[in-house]
Amino acid sequence: MLNNIRLSSDESAVVILDQTKLPGRVEELRLTKIEEMRNAIITLQVRGAPAIGIFAGYALYVLSKSIPEKVDFWKALSDIKDILNSTRPTAVNLNRALERMMAAAKKAGKSRKKAISAMGNECRLIQSEDVAICRSIAEYSLKLIKDNIGILTYCNAGAIATSRYGTALGGIFLGHERGYKFSVYCCETRPLMQGARLTAYELTESGIDTTLICDNMASKVMSEGKIHACFVGCDRVAANGDVANKIGTSMVAVLAKHYNIPFYVFCPSTTLDVNCQNGRDIVIETRSEKEIHTGYFAERVAPQNVKIYNPAFDVTPAELITAIVTEKGICRAPYEDSLMAVSR
Repeated sequence: MLNNIRLSSDESAVVILDQTKLPGRVEELRLTKIEEMRNAIITLQVRGAPAIGIFAGYALYVLSKSIPEKVDFWKALSDIKDILNSTRPTAVNLNRALERMMAAAKKAGKSRKKAISAMGNECRLIQSEDVAICRSIAEYSLKLIKDNIGILTYCNAGAIATSRYGTALGGIFLGHERGYKFSVYCCETRPLMQGARLTAYELTESGIDTTLICDNMASKVMSEGKIHACFVGCDRVAANGDVANKIGTSMVAVLAKHYNIPFYVFCPSTTLDVNCQNGRDIVIETRSEKEIHTGYFAERVAPQNVKIYNPAFDVTPAELITAIVTEKGICRAPYEDSLMAVSR
């Protein structure tokens, strides 16, 4: 599995796998400036809710070391945090990681040196915890499925969206290591093609039987009896169990309900937002029109004068979700109770 986020050897840069280049090219970027790091999140060079949180922790640490001595360190650090935090409003892990880094710095005292050292330790801890979290999620996911089944995935929630294994794909990778045979159907996931470019890439590279389908083929494949479970990740879970994930996820959930197929959501407990009462309270990011009318096409595929609407996420209502799987266990309805138990 690819090492998608790390500190440079001299700890002066954050090194990431450029996910926008996959699957055609495997390239790394060495980021040292806040403009580069902000752009990396916005343009999805680094993406996936857990991965964004890990990246933000490393970014704040690296940037803290470049704050000039004559500048108010704490104000500058807070400004950097706010800039990074503004990049992706839907993914709760981003804000959580940044707040955690700031808390570690403040706990170390007023000393700049001690604050920076504490943040260095904290960002490494965030990543190492994510590895353990993903492994635990993968173990729980194997309790929900059997050998020789078909699984439909949407968007990308694999190793490159986290640190290792991934969330929604974790059980597939772990099961494959243990000899399970899965037939995985990947929806391409417009407009950014993250299923086609990233999930299909990760699965095929691991030797897993993988079939790519267009998003509007999901109903056909389900009706043919090829799908026994749907696996998706998410960027935020509300207290009532509503989840925000890549646009189109709710469509898959509606179809799964119709065909009586289990629909599972996988996420670390840090993605739970108990202060968000339901899906209506989740801020949905709207992205550039270019992702739809040009995107990965050689030429524009839509008329110049057509209106374009490009929300990046939608909300899947809790009643369409069979279970929400975290590193602390499998949550089922009523989610107000089961999610509260794992959020403690």
